[in-house]
Amino acid sequence: MQFRILPALALLAMSSMPLQAKDLNGIGISVGSLGNPYYVALAKGAEDAAKAINPNVRATTLGFELDLNKQFEQIDNFIAAGVELIVITPGDPVAIEPAVARAQAAGIKVLAVDTGVANADIIVTTDNVKAGAIACQFIVDQLEGKGDVVIQNGPQNSAVIDRVKGCKEVFAANSGINVLADNQDGKSSREGGMAVMLSDLTRFPTIDGVFACCDPQALGSDLAAKQLGRDGIIITSVDGAPDIVEALKSDTLVQASASQDPYGMAQLAVKLGYDLINDKAPENKLTLVEPKLVTRENVNDYAGWTGR
Repeated sequence: MQFRILPALALLAMSSMPLQAKDLNGIGISVGSLGNPYYVALAKGAEDAAKAINPNVRATTLGFELDLNKQFEQIDNFIAAGVELIVITPGDPVAIEPAVARAQAAGIKVLAVDTGVANADIIVTTDNVKAGAIACQFIVDQLEGKGDVVIQNGPQNSAVIDRVKGCKEVFAANSGINVLADNQDGKSSREGGMAVMLSDLTRFPTIDGVFACCDPQALGSDLAAKQLGRDGIIITSVDGAPDIVEALKSDTLVQASASQDPYGMAQLAVKLGYDLINDKAPENKLTLVEPKLVTRENVNDYAGWTGR
């Protein structure tokens, strides 16, 4: 993970803090779904970082279950509760901006993790362009630069848009790669990925590779291929989730995933947010965290999502 402050500068960073640091008494955390292990790990990272600052901090974690109105309500409730920090994984990075502005007007710092929000105080996310690029370069390498492929899209937040962008750049740089489709939304779910894959397998007699924008869609795609008796397809994705680790160790078409660290990203965001309430702004409000490709060859060395 890339930290803005290098160890050699740690003492200098500490000396720039106010002699009497401001307290962190409350933090609100609004994530996509508490039924999703990725968001559970992210929320735990934020909570643990807050408790390291103040063991008695009031930490409230809520899932908005992909209901934007519910996320708006959660943010307003956090404002009413007088928290100092709000951590969000935005359901819609544009629609959420007025709610972010309301929190900021109340003196609260808003930290966007996983997906960026233009007016957030701190943004910590995976380098999603690179994540898409390394996942799709794996397909190109396995196909030796020639084959018919599908880019399985997803909800149009910045993370998905960037992953697809990185993937498209790699495919475009290889003239032997033919992209059959790139605009179907797998809805970031196993069911959505399965539905899109079933449609693509019906439409296209030959598919050599599939890039799914997230692990649940990759797993759904594998199920669809098995259902229709199709094999020889290289499936890659982004996340490095526990389920994909099992898929990489078993008999599936899933071959690689560009890993994220939701726990670590949320921890970093809270640390930067606490610095911010103590008048210590980062050099850049956006921090990109480096993804790493997990494959069948190196999965046994992969530590998984930190803090699980």
